[in-house]
Parts: sequence; structure tokens; C-alpha cells
Amino acid sequence: MDLRLDGKTALVTGGSRGIGKAIAKSFVDSGARVMITSRKAESCEATANEIGCDYEAGHVGKPEDAERVVDACLERLGGVDILVNNAATNPYAGPTIDVDVPRWNKTLEVNLTAPLMWSQLTWNKWQKQNPGGSIINISSVGGLSTNPALGVYDVTKAALIHLTKQLAAELAPNVRVNALAPGLVKTDFAKYLWEDGKGDEVAEIYPLKRLGEPEDIASAATWLAADSGRWITGQTIVLDGGGLIAFPRGQ
Repeated sequence: MDLRLDGKTALVTGGSRGIGKAIAKSFVDSGARVMITSRKAESCEATANEIGCDYEAGHVGKPEDAERVVDACLERLGGVDILVNNAATNPYAGPTIDVDVPRWNKTLEVNLTAPLMWSQLTWNKWQKQNPGGSIINISSVGGLSTNPALGVYDVTKAALIHLTKQLAAELAPNVRVNALAPGLVKTDFAKYLWEDGKGDEVAEIYPLKRLGEPEDIASAATWLAADSGRWITGQTIVLDGGGLIAFPRGQ
């Protein structure tokens, strides 16, 4: 099974830390030329120096920043064969019925509109004319269920799963479009869900008895991006330690 990415170029949004950083590192280790982006140039620079990739800072939700970053990737790396839409936000926790419109719009902007926008840019500027590309959207198991506090976030991730299928149908055969749906992963982004012992309680529910690590998601992303995933498109792969198939508590 070929997990090499030699000769490929990749762009990872939200790539300065957490899952995005792990994916970028795995791509670099597999031979790809990689550019990461996130809002803070200092964070991007530190990660780029650590893992050996390029970077261009930008706000994932701003069209002008997105175009600038994609153009930088084309100019400096020579293409955008692989796009990973990883950047996400979660400014609201609580019942969905109570969310204020500004935070609803912010969540949609970053978690759903941005992946579409970045996919449009990479498609129109490179992938349409250079077949064999791959787009990987980072969704969540939350997009497959309900949650009393994270409903707004989960609605965007459910929509991202459908967007994945829609784009996969539209962009085939030139580009494969797939999604990864992680469970609880030990990142700073999700820290409030696993710190202070809460993670131990969640891990106990998971059949595999541990939380995810960023490298777990990175391995799957590399497998999808490489020739090993060449006959897979429109799919969502769940990586959750078995959480979705766990027996209900008390059984």
C-alpha cells in the first residue's frame, strides 16, 4: 500500500497546531511539499520551522486572505494537489435554540462557508486543469448525532459531511473529496471537553478506552490523500475509538 506523497503539494488550513499540524507533518514525512495557514503568523512560522514546511498566514473566513494563501501556494510550491479544510471554530456552547445570530453566522462562516470557498479556489486555480487531486474535510462525529451543548458546531459539521458528498459528485473524476469525522481528540481546541478528568470519563465510554491523538487523524488523512485512497470519494471516515458503536451506559 503506497502511502507516499512524493511530487504532491498540499495546503492545510488551521495547520499551525493540533490536528492540522499533525496532518501537515505526516504529509511532509510522506514526501509532499506542504504549506500551512492560520491567523497568527508567529504560530505558523514556529510550526513551519519545526516540521519543515512553508506557511502563509491568513484568516480562513476572509475571501481575500484565502485567495492570497492559495496563490502563495501555487507560486512557491507549484500547485495545490491536496487541500485539507481543517480550520474550525466553536464560539458558542449551549442549546441551539438560544444561539445569537452573530455567533451562529461566525460558526457557519468558518466551519462551512470557508471549506467551500477554499475548495472553489483550489479547483478553479489548479485542480480542474490538473487531475488527480484530493480534498479532505475535517468534520466531526458530532455531525452524526445530537448534543445538548454543541448543537451549533455539530450542525455545521453535519452540513460539511453533505458538502463533501456533493463536491465529490461534482468534481469527479478529477478530484476525490472525502471527510474525516473524529471523536474527542486531545487538542487545545477541544481542551475544555477533556481537561480536569473529563477526558477519562469519555475514554471509559469508548470501546478502545482512550481519546484520540492528532496523529490518529493524520494517519487517516495521509492514507486518503495517497494512492491508497485512489478509489474512495464522497465518504466520511469516523475515527472515534468506537464511540458511535459503544453500548449505552448501564448495559
